[in-house]
Amino acid sequence: MPLSLLRAFFRLEAAGGIVLVLASAAAIWAANSSLAPYYQAFLDLRAEVRIGELAIAKPLLLWINDGLMAIFFFLVGLEMKREFREGELSTRSQVLLPAVAAVGGMAVPAAIYVAMNAGEPENLSGWAIPSATDIAFALGVLSVLGSRVPVSLKVLLTAIAIFDDLGAIVIIALFYSGALSAFSLALAGVALGVLAALNLLGVTHRAPYILVGLVLWVCVLKSGVHATLAGVLLAMAIPMGGGEGGSSPLKETEHDLHPWVAFAVLPLFGFANAGVSLAGVTWGSLLEPVTLGVGLGLLIGKQVGVFGVFLLAIRSGLAPMPSGANWLQLYGVAVLCGIGFTMSLFIGGLSWEDGRFDAPLRMGVLTGSVMAAILGLVVFALALAKPVAAVEEGEN
Repeated sequence: MPLSLLRAFFRLEAAGGIVLVLASAAAIWAANSSLAPYYQAFLDLRAEVRIGELAIAKPLLLWINDGLMAIFFFLVGLEMKREFREGELSTRSQVLLPAVAAVGGMAVPAAIYVAMNAGEPENLSGWAIPSATDIAFALGVLSVLGSRVPVSLKVLLTAIAIFDDLGAIVIIALFYSGALSAFSLALAGVALGVLAALNLLGVTHRAPYILVGLVLWVCVLKSGVHATLAGVLLAMAIPMGGGEGGSSPLKETEHDLHPWVAFAVLPLFGFANAGVSLAGVTWGSLLEPVTLGVGLGLLIGKQVGVFGVFLLAIRSGLAPMPSGANWLQLYGVAVLCGIGFTMSLFIGGLSWEDGRFDAPLRMGVLTGSVMAAILGLVVFALALAKPVAAVEEGEN
């Protein structure tokens, strides 16, 4: 491929989403081919960082999920802070819509799962599986559509996914975690205090924030809470303005990180997590209660919960219609929230640590997430093919 074509490709807004999809497809192929042992060996490679008595030793998979994905959540947190301060989420009513939509998008899928598994008590520990949204894959799928998608909808999907992931972290901490480390949580609190002090003192150099952020990440990791939360918390401390020559440390950091996240962090995440083995999965697995609960929860429950809240909040006047958007596009956002994928698989692994429901779990997550992604793209393709309806229509 000529270098000019390669450069043109990477300048496309959809390029990151395309690379993520290709990396994920390569992982699924590798995990279900003769390369499966090598793929698993790659993910199981152990790496250790040690400073004196402090040591962090993890397989490569967890370094990606706990480490690199903290960088992704850091970037997402920066984008959200910018939107909170001067963008699409700068008013209380604008924040309300994604917050309550996330609640609806967690409650309805959980209710569907419980209904499908009501006669199977041992299955009920998986109630939270379809409540999750995989923010990386959902945004990756949306980015395939490029700049045609209104910015307000990208922000809305990001905000819903963040509130959803924060809810998932709370669920994991309350229902699926082992003993949390009070000492590590206390140290994380100290690190947060230092970050707040740096911000209040007007420190605009990024290095002190990053150094304290690394300490925060280690503390959160050791506490038993999902380490990616540290990325969001660090982002909230980065100053919005006050840099040299009137520059914005937040915007500069966001600009510097974006290509690394789009073309390195997310493709690695997709390749490491999408390689789901279909061994033991049969067509009969589709009819098992766990499969139906997870699959229908993601595909149907998410869109019903999220879009139902959209209707109630906007029609009642509690929240405004996102700028430049119409109802069909909002429905597309609700459908894409059903991409649970890695977050759903993660919660599923915590639900049954003995692996007895691995096959129906994988089948339910894959079918629900893939169908949500395809349906979401179709809905958006139809919505973007028409002129955007006047915002006033959504307010009537």
